[in-house]
Amino acid sequence: MVIPTTAVFAALATAVTLGVLVWVLWPLRRQRVLAWSVIVLVLGVGVLALYRLVGTPAALQEAATAASSQSLEDAVAQLQAELERNPNQPEGWALLARSQTALGNPIAARDAYARAVKLAPDEPALLVDAAESRALADPQHRFDDQAVAWLRHALERDPSTSRATWFLGVSQRQSGQNAEAAKTWEGLLGSVDAATAASLRVQIDQARAEAGLPPLPAADAAGPGTGTGTATSTDAAAASPHALAVNVSLDPAFAERVRLRGDATVFVIARVPGGPPMPVAVERHALQDLPLQVVLDDADSPMPTQKLSALQEVEVLARVSASGSANRGEGDLESAPVRVTLPAAGAVELVIGASGP
Repeated sequence: MVIPTTAVFAALATAVTLGVLVWVLWPLRRQRVLAWSVIVLVLGVGVLALYRLVGTPAALQEAATAASSQSLEDAVAQLQAELERNPNQPEGWALLARSQTALGNPIAARDAYARAVKLAPDEPALLVDAAESRALADPQHRFDDQAVAWLRHALERDPSTSRATWFLGVSQRQSGQNAEAAKTWEGLLGSVDAATAASLRVQIDQARAEAGLPPLPAADAAGPGTGTGTATSTDAAAASPHALAVNVSLDPAFAERVRLRGDATVFVIARVPGGPPMPVAVERHALQDLPLQVVLDDADSPMPTQKLSALQEVEVLARVSASGSANRGEGDLESAPVRVTLPAAGAVELVIGASGP
């Protein structure tokens, strides 16, 4: 007998929800109204989390949308009030933080994670989530001193925490410590698959170049994802249904009005819509290469913990960077972002400098 896809997703959602309900509802068992509010909250967050992780069929898509309604916001408010009355629950503060993130409240999420870390200061995963929340709440998406301290402590507790290692390297790049960032990321090369390692080496070599250092010695076997947009990327597209073909061009009228250096850097970026600013796939090219065709796939992921193939939807854009950094800076030019459902039916068309849709 074939089990319907929606039933599988519903079962997963139920499993996640029941696990969280155990600790949430037990201390509230004598408060029936609040308990039911928390049920609404946990169901909503459970479905939203599964949607972000593995994608959701149409039936659960409707449930995820409903979870973002006013009732979910009311449940979050009641959970927050309960935590103020009984604050010694690190799991509760962490759940509140994740809920605030789902509702698009990064500052509230940051503050809730801070309360959770204060109660559970030695949990590596919590420390990394809290550090990331501080970057998401910052207008420039920078990791501040507190976030960096949490990342370092997470690595002290568990050196294999790859997200902490990645984010620490990002923070070092943000601070201009390019040599340190390269060294930090080199520590990930032995713990990721070959495709991710190939992409990571590109990021490392870029950091080393900005530090005035030579690139890493060549790997034993060349792999895809080096950001060249050559036939290896085309082969990867054929092998992966989530590979994304992208055509990038410069608007002719704009090119006539504005003089741009041919050696300026163009980044082709795929990222989570409404999510963290870090790309899930990125390639780097020179402006003089336009128009160009590239294929983004898992090998282009700079984050070992998140890959293009794990997503159901991405936002794609092209950026001309004045500084040569993939992070958005003053004076950068961008194409209009295009939201794409994966697997894509055809190539995405990006035009830099276009005046309208």
